[in-house]
Amino acid sequence: MAKIDGHYILVEQESPTFDVDITTQPVEKDIDMTDHVQRKARTMGITGVVAGSDASKILAYLKKASDSGQIVKYVGRMAFTGIISGLATGHTNQIANGYTISFTMTEVRIATASYSAKLPTPVKAQTVKIVNSGTKQTKDKSKKSKGKSSTSSTKPKKDKDKKTKKEKEPVKKVKFKAGSPWA
Repeated sequence: MAKIDGHYILVEQESPTFDVDITTQPVEKDIDMTDHVQRKARTMGITGVVAGSDASKILAYLKKASDSGQIVKYVGRMAFTGIISGLATGHTNQIANGYTISFTMTEVRIATASYSAKLPTPVKAQTVKIVNSGTKQTKDKSKKSKGKSSTSSTKPKKDKDKKTKKEKEPVKKVKFKAGSPWA
């Protein structure tokens, strides 16, 4: 008898797979060159029988777990934690109060928070919020209009207004606290 999150099933066969991706590059002579191997998620196919008075409850639980992507723990000949996919049942006259079942479990990894959230408080305090990333070089519109005649007399006035606004704005610098590696 095996268990899936505490629900008993009679397992006839467990078929684990340990697959990898292998990157190959073609060469002119001989066999392709292999330069990288990456492990894929482990999977395990399970086939068995569910029978008894709790058979309908177990099927409802497995359907819910499969549909919602719930991570379940399987303990049989092998122990496996993952999600259920490809759930299939067979209802024949050979099993009066149950059904045959087959599904695949797939290993999952859950992402964790970024390391920056785990930095100690003194290290977080060393940086000050960046106010300005520096001054940016702007294109000079007067260079473009050399050789071209301007038909409107209002355009040069706007250019002068923009330049005076730029000159009035103070340049802000990035500040770091004393003792930080960037000061």
